[in-house]
Amino acid sequence: MVILPRMRNLMLVGILPLGLLLVSLVPNTIVTTAANAITAEEMLANPELEERARNLSKQLRCLVCQNQSIDDSDADLARDLRREVRSQIAAGDSDEAIMDQLQQKYGDYVLLNPPLDLATMFLWLAPFAFMLLGGVIVLMARRQSGTESINELDATERAKIEKMLASLNGRNE
Repeated sequence: MVILPRMRNLMLVGILPLGLLLVSLVPNTIVTTAANAITAEEMLANPELEERARNLSKQLRCLVCQNQSIDDSDADLARDLRREVRSQIAAGDSDEAIMDQLQQKYGDYVLLNPPLDLATMFLWLAPFAFMLLGGVIVLMARRQSGTESINELDATERAKIEKMLASLNGRNE
């Protein structure tokens, strides 16, 4: 009877948080394919410039779709951003200049990998803080479950047990 609550406690305190931690550390295992959102008329004639445009498009977030690059998105805004990137490449702008211009226009949110600065510090550190908090909760719960007191038997309970053992020993002989 005592084992069941302890097992449940172990499950809730030890195994469940550990499982959640492992699941959060596993990279996204859902295989997604590119939406092939780029149409033929959007593509640049020069393969080297097109490759630059594709690389830049993969670094920019679709502001409509969220967590999807403009390279993969079918949204109208993503199409406009792809055209803007390609027009700036065709005009001779560098990759850094294009990224800076889009970042100034739309903010850090347009970047799939925002820079580590004071404004984005919480976004970068929050996962580690939550893992640390989860570890502290698990340790505190384990300490609490380990301090269960064992009830001592009083004299009447000892006498009953000794009487039962004596009767069992008498039967076995």
